[in-house]
Amino acid sequence: MGKKVCIMTDMEGTAGVANFEDWCVPTGRNYDLGRQFLAWQVNGAVEGFFAGGASEVIVVDGHGPCALHAGLIDPRAWYQRGWFAELWPLCVDKSFDALAFVGQHAKSRTAYAHLAHSQSFSVLEIRINGVAVGEFGQLAMCASELGVRTIFGAGGQAFTEEAQQLVPGIEAVAVKRGLTSGSGDECTAKTYGKRNLSAISLHPQAAAERIRQGAERALNRMAQEPFGLVALRAPFVVEEWLRATEDASPLYGCSAPAATVAEALNAPLNWGPVPKDKRMV
Repeated sequence: MGKKVCIMTDMEGTAGVANFEDWCVPTGRNYDLGRQFLAWQVNGAVEGFFAGGASEVIVVDGHGPCALHAGLIDPRAWYQRGWFAELWPLCVDKSFDALAFVGQHAKSRTAYAHLAHSQSFSVLEIRINGVAVGEFGQLAMCASELGVRTIFGAGGQAFTEEAQQLVPGIEAVAVKRGLTSGSGDECTAKTYGKRNLSAISLHPQAAAERIRQGAERALNRMAQEPFGLVALRAPFVVEEWLRATEDASPLYGCSAPAATVAEALNAPLNWGPVPKDKRMV
């Protein structure tokens, strides 16, 4: 029986996308070109998954301002924009067999990561039960508690290393690599957004072909190898640190313990100054 696959997409980890203000927002001079590059790479994944035996593929636009043009996506795939009633687990439910990522960037504080951030450049770090996670990790954990296996990820090299550390065995394809060392902990929200801009990238069409091959491998391996689930242990607590801004000091937020990862991520955080025992910078 064929597998139902969800592809979560973002823009900053797309081969050929060079910075945020020119490529990742609708007012950017290269935004339409960035959307084209992302579509090529998403279509590589769609083609690979169908070649590997998928029966259904849903492509989800996960970039804030919207990065996918539905008319450019492989017509065999479904297109989704927007979430369910609650934010987490975003697009994922138990009907899926597998979760994949295309165009994904590394989490905040990651060295040699191009355009690294976690939700926004104002976030210093997010942790779930003490484990630092970015956008990939949050959704992979939510998927795991639903029994949905995270099998594939394509984006920056630093992201692929992050994914392999959290989900051993995941099929990962690096399409570019960042050149900026260090964590950037000294940065404000504004300066961090302009920090990790140097990178070496594959040609977007070459990236699409590597992604196609990787997606097909991932689905073929899924039938033979038990990878793709993050080991989880309840209860779950979410902690979040915010960078200083021009008008505000750094902040720390913490949720109450919850029975599931999704419940913890959806819960309000209790915000205040960063406690002495929680300072990272």
